[in-house]
Order: sequence, then structure tokens, then C-alpha cells
Amino acid sequence: MKAGVKVDGKKRVLLVGTGLIGGSIALAIRKETEAVIIGYDIDNEQAEKAKQLSVIDEVTTDFRKEAECAELIILASPVEETIKIMREMATYQLKENVLITDVGSTKRNIMNLANELWNGNITFIGGHPMAGSHKTGVESAKAHLLENAFYVLTPQPCTSYEKIEELKGWLKGTKANFLVLDAAEHDYIVGVVSHFPHLIASALVSHVKKHANRNPFISILAAGGFRDITRIASSSPRMWKHIVLQNRDNLMGLLDDWIMEIKNIQSIIQTGNEHLIAGFFEEAKTYRDALPVRSKGAIPAYYDLYVDVIDQTGAIARITGLIAEQEIDITNLNIIEAREGLLGVLRVSFQTEADLSNARKILEQNGYKTY
Repeated sequence: MKAGVKVDGKKRVLLVGTGLIGGSIALAIRKETEAVIIGYDIDNEQAEKAKQLSVIDEVTTDFRKEAECAELIILASPVEETIKIMREMATYQLKENVLITDVGSTKRNIMNLANELWNGNITFIGGHPMAGSHKTGVESAKAHLLENAFYVLTPQPCTSYEKIEELKGWLKGTKANFLVLDAAEHDYIVGVVSHFPHLIASALVSHVKKHANRNPFISILAAGGFRDITRIASSSPRMWKHIVLQNRDNLMGLLDDWIMEIKNIQSIIQTGNEHLIAGFFEEAKTYRDALPVRSKGAIPAYYDLYVDVIDQTGAIARITGLIAEQEIDITNLNIIEAREGLLGVLRVSFQTEADLSNARKILEQNGYKTY
């Protein structure tokens, strides 16, 4: 194996993919660890932007050279790209003590490939940071993006406890909650609580679209709560195409279960029995209300603040200006209702609960009613 080159005694980290997640992990490492972080991206402009923002130290176009010098390699690319990169790296003379990890939302195929390519000779620990943002790109990266989020690690069967702890040490700046799972178990769990709900949300939208073709009032009335409960259907189609293909077996089984659930609902309604119908809703309500409120899960949470605002020129600009003065990042704005001469409702979305709380405080201090 080649000996790696250190700069001023600092360890070298190679970040492959300089987007939101990769950039946030890099910032978290920089906060806690003395290391040189080298960025590589097929979109070189994105990598250069990461350097300009001080997310990374240097940009490289020589992937092989940097991979063979690195103590830590983070593959922050889509799963299908990660698989290609892993196959390429298997031909390199990597350092014997190198740690390789990824950030993909499915793990079984990646871990099977890691076992096949390196057979324990190189340490590959799968990773899935369960947090994100409704923005994309390295300019939205933040060291605290993963704070209090679950960060799943899927080690190889032969991976030592010490190596797992070493990776946690590298990632401690994320302040995430680490969870070690088997790759197959991980894919089943995220299939249930993340991948499958995205499928259903998209199916609900398709269902409404079909009926909206028959009656134009459906689209008008779907503009409120329906948009909220199907928000995740607006996620990247390209990304979700690959996720579904990577986790297809689990999703097929979950779809079979869902078909049975729909038939069960159908039979309950068909009875006309008010106790059975009420029981169906009560059981769902009881379980949902018992779910953790402030915990970050597999689907990024929405932190929404609703603000009553008079329909007049400059009203929205004043609200956003007050928030901007506190250096609070707004991820989205939406006017839910705006009728001339009446109160409108502005929905302001934030990346964290702390941002929401601080924005609410400053707005209420300036006389705005929020909820």
C-alpha cells in the first residue's frame, strides 16, 4: 500500500460530491478535527464553489491520486454513482488504514459490493445521515445540519468496534445520534418510514390529478391541506427513481401489505358500522400522537411559522426583512390566503426548530400574530 502524504502533519480527507450533505459533513469535520479536506466533484464548478465558501481546502481533478493519499474517503454521491466510484477505487492502491464511508439512503447493494471488492482488506462503513434540507447545493451546507438527527452506520461483518468508533470520531462535529444497523435491516426500516410514504404521496397526487381532469374545482380545493400532506411528492423524480430501484424488493412487499390495508379499510367502510370506522381513525390517531414530536426522523421535518399579514404593499418584505436582520435562514415562503382588504396568511418555512423559535420571537416583538 502507498504511504499517504500529509500536509503539516494533518490527515487528509477526500470528499467525493460537494453538495448539501457532503458539504455539511465537511464543515462538521472542520469544526472538530485538524484535517485537510480535498473536494472532488464531476461538476467542477460545484467543487470550486465549495472551496470559495471554505467548505473544503482544495479542489482536485486527480481522483486516483487523492484517493490513494486519503485517511478518510466520504462518498457523498447518489447510490448509483457511488457504486461506480467504488468499482473504480477497487483498482487503486489505497492506504491500508483508510476508512471509506458513503451517505446513500439505501445500504444493502453498497455493502454487498464493499464485501465483494475488498473482503475486509479495506474498511468500508456504510452511512446514512437522516437529515436534509428543502434546499440543495453546497451554498446551503451547514455544520449543524445533522445535529440531533439519526446517522445510521452499516459496517461490514468483519469491521472492528475500534474502526466504527474511529468513524464516529471523524463525524462527531455533526452532533448526530449514531445508530449501528445491519444493511438489510436499514433498508427495510427506511423503506417503511421514508421510501414507501414517498410512493404513496406521489400516488395520491396522481389520483387527484386524474379526478381533476374531470372537475376543475378539485385542483382549486386541493391547494390547501392537500398540498401539505403531499409535500414530499415534490422531491426530485430522478433521485426517487434510483431509490425505488435500489430498494425495490422491500417496496414490493410493502405495496402488497398496503393493498391488504386498503382492502381492510374498504371492508370497514362497507359495513357502515360507526364503531369500527371510529376505531380505525382512533387507532391511527393514538399511534401518531405517541410519535416523538421533536426528534428528527427519516423524512426531513418542516418547521413552519404562520403569520397574519395585512394585504398591503411591502408587508411581506417587512416580515422577511425582520427575519433576515437576525441572520435566520428562510427555506420557503408561501401565501396561503391573500384577499384584498383582509388578512392574508404567510407561511414561512425554516430549516431548524431553533430558527423557527427565533423568528417567531422577533416577529411577535414587532406586533405580528404568529402560530
